[in-house]
Amino acid sequence: MANKAAPATGGNSPQGSLQRGKACLRCRKRKMRCDGTKPACLQCVRAKKGDACEFDDGKGKTRTQILKETIHNLQRRVRELEDPESAASASKRTTGPQHETQHHRPLSFHQSESSSSSLGSPSSITFSGSHSPFPADSPPQPWMALPGTSQSPFGSEVFFDGSLPVTPTPTPFELAPILLDIFAPHRHQCGLELQMDELRDSLALPLEDQRHPSLMNAIYLWACFISRPQPLSEHEDYFLARALEAQQEGLRMADKITDVVRASCLLALYFLATGRVLEGGYHSSAAAALAMQMGLHMDVPIEPLGFTGGLDDLFAESKPLQTDIRRGERVLAFWQVYFVDRCWSVALRRPAVMPDGSSASHAVNLPWPQDLEDYASGYADSPSFQTVARFLSGDVGTGGFSMQSLKAKACTLFAHADILSRSWESGMNNPTSIREDIQRFEMTITRFLATLPSLQNLDPTVPTRRQMMITVHTLANTAAILLHQHISDEMGSSYTKCIRAANACMLTIKSLSQADFELLDPIVGSCWTVTADILLRQLDALEATWPPVNTADVCNELGTMLFAMNGFNSHFPILNLQISKLQERLER
Repeated sequence: MANKAAPATGGNSPQGSLQRGKACLRCRKRKMRCDGTKPACLQCVRAKKGDACEFDDGKGKTRTQILKETIHNLQRRVRELEDPESAASASKRTTGPQHETQHHRPLSFHQSESSSSSLGSPSSITFSGSHSPFPADSPPQPWMALPGTSQSPFGSEVFFDGSLPVTPTPTPFELAPILLDIFAPHRHQCGLELQMDELRDSLALPLEDQRHPSLMNAIYLWACFISRPQPLSEHEDYFLARALEAQQEGLRMADKITDVVRASCLLALYFLATGRVLEGGYHSSAAAALAMQMGLHMDVPIEPLGFTGGLDDLFAESKPLQTDIRRGERVLAFWQVYFVDRCWSVALRRPAVMPDGSSASHAVNLPWPQDLEDYASGYADSPSFQTVARFLSGDVGTGGFSMQSLKAKACTLFAHADILSRSWESGMNNPTSIREDIQRFEMTITRFLATLPSLQNLDPTVPTRRQMMITVHTLANTAAILLHQHISDEMGSSYTKCIRAANACMLTIKSLSQADFELLDPIVGSCWTVTADILLRQLDALEATWPPVNTADVCNELGTMLFAMNGFNSHFPILNLQISKLQERLER
């Protein structure tokens, strides 16, 4: 066999494998493939960012590093001019072997006795390290430092007696992998689809190559919440404060904004799952509005007209990536927000924030999501237009039958059934047209349910797929209840369909094991309240008939529902009112 010529492996060869650490800083930050061409790589040239293309080859400082040092020196000079005595004392404190970590301070929840500031100033309020899960003298780790801290010469240190802003003690590096391991089995439950191995490995990377602190702290918050009632759950407030602080900083700096959107979803679900409805609704709406502003619902986002306020990097980040796994993460990020917005708008009885109109800027023009493993293996679905609208018109097969796709479609059915139901309830001028829409949509639900595998046929060795399918079945059958519940008084067939869908939900509940409750999606609890209302209505109807009818079967179903609600409520305390109502009714 003839010998083949060896390919060139030079740093500037696009065919060769670029040596680790030789990619430009911009490509490294965005995790894009870089060809290493100098003075500007091909990726930066295509993005019209050739002037921002920088290489850190260890032979000198980059322009960014030089600028940061210049800004730091200017800030220090401003503080010296504002308060020479305070600057001099601060200079003395930072001399010595620990000078690099003196700008971090532990938290304290009591008034500082040493501060001469007024009670209302930030410098007079601190937070106790005893409320933190970590000792106050823990050395700060760079992966927890918030981006943009003290970068403006007009920060609080200028206006509040020269004191530096109080920041929390960073989490020790050793604890982060433990928190990620706790969270990993629950990531599907929260709708966060990321490669956990890569996330764990990223903890050792420089700060600019890591996920945004708002996302990381939201993950740690969920890990603490999941561990209830273990001691780690006592530190939820600590990570909640860190996540909220980092979220505000990320918005201000327009830094890794897709991670900030994901963090908003996790925060929304945390608040909703703990019964803090107003806060949960706020973060859900914020995540949806930000996702739409970024154009995550489109393969080719539309940039705003006119002045963008310096958000070029934001909209550059929101544009689709060519790498399959990164493009997949972007698609999954949108559907994560979509699920939270659509499903919880029904539960909270409010309109969804994300529109889905006919115009290009308002329609969902993004493929249905695939499982993360599909994107990692190089599979990426083709572009799609009017994705949700086509599905609602009866095109249930497009987009495949991955777990993620089925979950997004079931969510769409759930939300649209509520919209049609409200239209009928509001008594619009054309009830005939609404009835026809309901009939067509009923066929869509029926066809979708026919595509679902039964829970009994799922592989028991893959529990996450089983629990996601429980959510899919529950949402789709609850959609059928929502669709008919308001017209069942006028049409006997609609009442029968409500009962049939409620019985299907009960079959799903009866298939649950004790281990399933811990991994259920929080929206399932809201679906069960809809099912319980239908069963209570059936019980009332049977008791009102003459001659008397045996109601033991319905009471047994309600008893099963009560048991399931209590099991769910032990993990997500949001069904207290519904449980009390059901308990009282069964005790009559």
